Amino acid sequence: MTADKILVNFSQIFNPYDKGHPLSGDDMNKAEIIENGYIAIKDEKILKVGTGQPDSDLISDTTEIIDYTGKLATPGLIDCHTHLVYGGSREHEFAMKLNGVSYLDILKQGGGILSTVRSTKSASFDTLYNKSKRLMDYMLRYGVTTVEAKSGYGLDWETEKRQLDVAKQLDHDHAVDLVSTFMAAHAIPEEFKGRSGEFIQLIIDDMLPKVKAENLAEFCDIFCEKNVFTADESRKLLSAAKEMGFKLRIHADEIESIGGVDVAAELHSTSAEHLMKATDEGIQKMAESQVIGNLLPGTTFSLMEDTYAPARKMIEAGMPITLSTDCNPGSCPTINIQFIMQLGCFQMKLTPIEVFNAVTINAAYSVDRADTIGSLDAGKNADITIMDCPNIDYPLYFFATNLVSDVYKNGKHVVKAGQIIE
Repeated sequence: MTADKILVNFSQIFNPYDKGHPLSGDDMNKAEIIENGYIAIKDEKILKVGTGQPDSDLISDTTEIIDYTGKLATPGLIDCHTHLVYGGSREHEFAMKLNGVSYLDILKQGGGILSTVRSTKSASFDTLYNKSKRLMDYMLRYGVTTVEAKSGYGLDWETEKRQLDVAKQLDHDHAVDLVSTFMAAHAIPEEFKGRSGEFIQLIIDDMLPKVKAENLAEFCDIFCEKNVFTADESRKLLSAAKEMGFKLRIHADEIESIGGVDVAAELHSTSAEHLMKATDEGIQKMAESQVIGNLLPGTTFSLMEDTYAPARKMIEAGMPITLSTDCNPGSCPTINIQFIMQLGCFQMKLTPIEVFNAVTINAAYSVDRADTIGSLDAGKNADITIMDCPNIDYPLYFFATNLVSDVYKNGKHVVKAGQIIE
């Protein structure tokens, strides 16, 4: 079978091993590293990955040959935890953070998530769409081809639906694929102050059925944290969501450990998010249930904290992990997945292979897309990120610089020389 196009002369190709489940333990530090390689593409799919010059039976008169001498190729990067769709911004809280005011104290003063909720409620569909599209354009130029996007800045049905509608439209319009998560339980609305249980019941009775009926999200998430939602409330909501057919995520052990990881393990949640304060016991429970730890080192960095999620302990316990931006207007205002990967090395002591596995094959499992993305196996979508560097060590060592030169999405050339191809 001949290829539509063949990308040739890569200095190195990074191809994760897809073992049919997320990588953990020693497998996190293993991958196929191809020197002087090529990638053949046919009908938007990976046809073959090899070394040296492509076989003659891959080439016809119509095959396009594209030279990438000296460059690195990886599967398209996957950002599997973001709060992409939101109104306004929160730079006015920056000075408070610099003066040591904690995240939860800012929230108590009506800032934080509640500030963004007010801005999002007042934003039109077009305003949210255009803002989110700009962020996705940046993400694409950083090599990201698939993004998970949560709602959660509405806390009422009208605004939550608007966020989910924006994400659905962008998934249709944009080169980057979006995977939607419903997260109305992101904070306690001001009108439900002191009555968080009633709000959880409202989500179960009113909002979740509408999200399912309109097919607006695949996952359901909740912020299990002190002064937000308890472990029992999280268990109640996620159990109801699971019964309705949603896959599960849970924000847990970000600021304090209050039992969220127990809920994740009990309900076999696809992922648990943040986990900076995860205990050894909690890590073991999640490892046994194969809960993926979506780790967000940019949040620790942005909040100017010292505690990064214990990634090494998780790997050693056999727990699969990913790395994600947590792109949001407050606790982690960034879209730079490469910086997050660098923090994975500099602050979490992960190896380059572990980092690239975290943002490719494991992230693909986190968004339930590993059958089509996350590695360069024949038959998977031709989502490919190309960096202007010779090997996987370089983009982690040479920090704070976007090294992506080209991106292919479903075999289509969507970024060339750092610029989006319209």
